Amino acid sequence: MKADDIEPFFATLAAANPNPRTELEFTNVFELLAAVLLSAQATDAGVNKATRSLFARAWTPQQVLALGIDGLTEAIRTIGLFRTKARNLYETCRILVEQHGGEVPRTREALERLPGVGRKTANVVLNVAFGEPTMAVDTHIFRVANRTGLGRGKDAQAVEQALLARVPPAYRRDAHHWLILHGRYVCLARTPRCAACSVQRFCVEGASRIATRAATAADGAED
Repeated sequence: MKADDIEPFFATLAAANPNPRTELEFTNVFELLAAVLLSAQATDAGVNKATRSLFARAWTPQQVLALGIDGLTEAIRTIGLFRTKARNLYETCRILVEQHGGEVPRTREALERLPGVGRKTANVVLNVAFGEPTMAVDTHIFRVANRTGLGRGKDAQAVEQALLARVPPAYRRDAHHWLILHGRYVCLARTPRCAACSVQRFCVEGASRIATRAATAADGAED
């Protein structure tokens, strides 16, 4: 993507969705952390289904510990890898209570020391809960960034750094929401919906598809 196209690219996404939000359901910072921790290799809809019943019973680290590991495991058993995730969340709750007074820490270093919390999860919490302009690169952002040419890289961290370098400051706080939602609903993995894409004209692969269709149409007209 050309440098001059970046601002209008985000302006277009912002105009369509001025206040983008995560689709994970939560009512406090701990619930957000728990939901993101549980979301690895799972859909937001699947996580929300499990956390609705979990958060009705336990919405603080202390309450999750009171459930016990068996109770927690049973509450989230509809999610993939639920046993591992239950152990990670339970241990995270223990650390939050013992080392952080039951509060979710506000630093990347402290967040990434929690079991099951990697860079992406920390970035989501820092952005959504604390308003920091982080870039949580998931499979959708990785795909959109590389396809559009906005921020190319061979792994998530490379894409993250490329995006942070190129996304204008005015859009940086909400950029990862726009890119995730665009990848989830428009720039699909197998069959991207280019005809419905509002930013196709800025996209490297989108422009290539337009050129290919134009050439095909011209060949057809000559025949």
